[in-house]
Order: sequence, then structure tokens, then C-alpha cells
Amino acid sequence: MNTTSSALAAVAAADIRIGTGNSRRFVGADHGAAISYFYVENQPGDGPGLHWHPYPETWVVLEGTARITVGADTIVASAGDTATGPAFVPHSFTNIGRGTLRLIGIHASATIIQTFLSDD
Repeated sequence: MNTTSSALAAVAAADIRIGTGNSRRFVGADHGAAISYFYVENQPGDGPGLHWHPYPETWVVLEGTARITVGADTIVASAGDTATGPAFVPHSFTNIGRGTLRLIGIHASATIIQTFLSDD
């Protein structure tokens, strides 16, 4: 059965863009969703500093190659790969490829809560 809802609407990329780049921050609570995410476009060598969340985070690599560190473990993930880090465990990722890294970091929370381990 097909039904339509007047509440259904696309969230424009420009409305959730971070700064002047193409990365975006989607906070589920602002849109009636139970999850949040970052869509990330990073250049070689770029990535967030070590941080943690009080919920798991799942990364889906769409393009490029990322070094993902979770606690004492490090993996290399390429386009099509998915990895998950548990709640409260410090983690980070870095673009180790030659081109743009595109990934989605899915937060198992309607809000994004993150604590960085340093000011870097």
C-alpha cells in the first residue's frame, strides 16, 4: 500500500554542511530520527583527533582508504568496508589514500555527543 505523509521531506545538504567544505552533520533529533551521522569528505592526511562517544559508532567507507583506530586496534578500510567502534572507547580515522576519503559515521543516538581527548 502506498501512502504519503506531509512530514516527509529531504534534508538539503546545504542545511547541514560543516563550514565551507562538503562534510555534513545530521542530528537525528532535529529531523525525527533515532540516529545521527557525519558525512565526511577528507583530503589525504585529514581526520578527526582521538575522541569517544557514549554510544557505538559505525563507519561506512564510500570512497578512498581510511586508517581507523579504536582503542589499541587499527585497521585499514576501503570503499565498501564497514567497521564499528564500541561506546566509550577512544577512536579516530585518517585518510591514508591519495584522493578524497568519503565516509559516513553513523551515531547510534538521536544527538551527537563526542568528547575529544586533546585540543588538537
